[in-house]
Amino acid sequence: MAIRKADVLKALEGVTAPGEGKSLVEADAVKNVVIFGKEIIIDIETTNPTMQAKNKLQESITQVIKKEVEADATIKVNITVKKVEKQDANLIRGKKIEGIDNIIAIASGKGGVGKSTITANMAISLSKMGFKVGVIDADVYGPSMHIMFDVAKEKPLTVNVNGRSKMKPVESHGVKLLSLGFFTDPDQAVIWRGPMASKALNQMIFDAAWGELDFLLIDLPPGTGDIHLSIVQALPITGAVVVSTPQNIALADARKGVAMFEQDSIKVPVLGIIENMSYFTPEELPDNKYYIFGKDGAKNLATDIKTAFLGEIPLVQSIREAGDIGRPVALQDDSVLANSFKEITKNTLTELLKRNEELPETQVVKITTMSGCSSK
Repeated sequence: MAIRKADVLKALEGVTAPGEGKSLVEADAVKNVVIFGKEIIIDIETTNPTMQAKNKLQESITQVIKKEVEADATIKVNITVKKVEKQDANLIRGKKIEGIDNIIAIASGKGGVGKSTITANMAISLSKMGFKVGVIDADVYGPSMHIMFDVAKEKPLTVNVNGRSKMKPVESHGVKLLSLGFFTDPDQAVIWRGPMASKALNQMIFDAAWGELDFLLIDLPPGTGDIHLSIVQALPITGAVVVSTPQNIALADARKGVAMFEQDSIKVPVLGIIENMSYFTPEELPDNKYYIFGKDGAKNLATDIKTAFLGEIPLVQSIREAGDIGRPVALQDDSVLANSFKEITKNTLTELLKRNEELPETQVVKITTMSGCSSK
C-alpha cells in the first residue's frame, strides 16, 4: 500500500518540538513532505537551535512515522532553524500603559516649526475642556516642556505604587508632565547614544505613576529618527498630528513625517496637519495679514495627501513670550489665540472620533459630545 502525505501529516500532529508547546502541524513547522516509494523526506522549521533539540525532534518524527505510517520506511528529516529577529534590550517595549485611554503623538518633519508650542497649548486646551491630560517631552536633545509649563526647577518625586517605586509626574496648569529636562543640567549638552536615550524614555513612559488619563500627548523629536520611530512602533498610539509651517522646505519634511506614520511597520493613523506661523498681523494693523512664509501651504499639503487640515496658528509675539515665561497662551480665557488653539484641539478630537469609528481601535476616546467636549 502506497504511503500517503496525509497519513504522514496526521502522524506529525502528535509530535511537538522541544520547548514549542504546539505540535509540528499546529505550529506550521512542517514545510514540505516528499514521498518516493518507501522513502519519506520531511522538511521541518524550528526555533530551537540546539543540537540536542534537533536530535530529539528527528528521533520523535522517525518513531511516530514508523509506528503509525510505515514500519519499513526510510525517513530523512531536514531541520532548519527559523530566524528570529533580536530585540535590542534598550528599545521601548510595546505595551499598553495602564489607566491611559488615548496617546497622541505630536510630530514635525523638521525642527523650529513650533511643535512643542502646539503640544503645550493643546494640552492646556484639553485640560480646560475637562479632560485628564499628561505630556511626555520625548525631545531628548532639546527638551522644553519643563520651561513652557514653568516647572524648570521642579523634580519628579518617587512614589510607591503596588509595591513598586515610580516617578510621580510634575503637575502644572492641570497637566501632568515628564521631561528629560528635569534630569539634565541646563548648562550642559545632552550627549547620549540611542540606547541611553531609549532607556531614559522607557523609564518616563513605563516607570511613571500617570494615574488615570484621558489623553497622553507625546512631544516627539523633530525629523524621522531612531528615537521617535522606536516610540511610535512600541506604544499603542491612537493617532498622530503633524505640525508644519507654510514654506516649501518645511512642507517637504512634513510630508516625510506623514509617510513615516504610514509605513507598514508603524501604521499609526495621521489625524491631520496643523499649520503654525501661518501669517503675521502687526499690532498696529490688526486687519492686515502678511504671509511671510507663504500662504495655505499646509492646507494644500493636507488636501494633497488626503488628510485633515486641523487649523492654523498665526505668527504672534505673545505666543512665544507666553511659552518663555511658562504660561501657555491657551490659558488666557476667551482670547483670540486661546480660541485658535481650542478650535484646533476640537478639530483634532473630531478626527480622533472618526478614526475610532472607521479603524480598529487602539482605545476608544471617551467623549460624549463635541459641543461641550465632556469626558467619560
